[in-house]
Amino acid sequence: MNGMINVLKPPGMSSSGVVVFLRRILGVRRIGHAGTLDPGAAGVLVVLAGRSTRLSDRVMNHKKTYLAEITFGVATDTLDSYGEVTEKRDCLVRRQELEAVLPEFLGKIQQVPPLYSAVKIEGRKSYELARKGLAVRKPPREVMIYGLTVREQRGENRFLLEVVCSKGTYIRTLAADLGKRLGVPACLTFLLRSASGGSDVTHAYTVDEIRAMAERGDHSFLQPPEAAL
Repeated sequence: MNGMINVLKPPGMSSSGVVVFLRRILGVRRIGHAGTLDPGAAGVLVVLAGRSTRLSDRVMNHKKTYLAEITFGVATDTLDSYGEVTEKRDCLVRRQELEAVLPEFLGKIQQVPPLYSAVKIEGRKSYELARKGLAVRKPPREVMIYGLTVREQRGENRFLLEVVCSKGTYIRTLAADLGKRLGVPACLTFLLRSASGGSDVTHAYTVDEIRAMAERGDHSFLQPPEAAL
């Protein structure tokens, strides 16, 4: 088995969990994902199988598109809704105020990876250290934001944004930084990766669909290696 699979990762399942699941049902040893998606997030997870795993770096360099809901007035230790609340504040962020600061976050920007992230520090993942109370400040990294627009307002202090960005961008950090710019706490309350390179969510397969297709000998979910390029 050799090729690329456009997986619709469900919320609550880790990216590595998707790989383990597919390895078991497809019976293929060489398999891995090209770009981690947070466990609480959903959307496109590109998985490479067989010799196509060599294309991982090429695939990860593709642009990513996200739909992200940001809620202002509350902050958490994980920068998303899965963490412990660290601050709550009464505020009222208006759409025009948010849209006015978005251009400041376009282009090359510096981001500090979240405390709870898979970034490795001296060989250990940051979230492992954080869970033990060992907070280690990580150096900022440069990422690229190609597009940043408000898609809709979903309630008081809740906005759905579309983000087009480079690999290594933390949307959780972007949410928190937007809050800091507006002078209020903020966190990410929903995240969907709608596209990764040429793979988009409308053509993605759920893990259950892949299992059902594989059981009846249908491997049409597997795209040729050329699709990854």
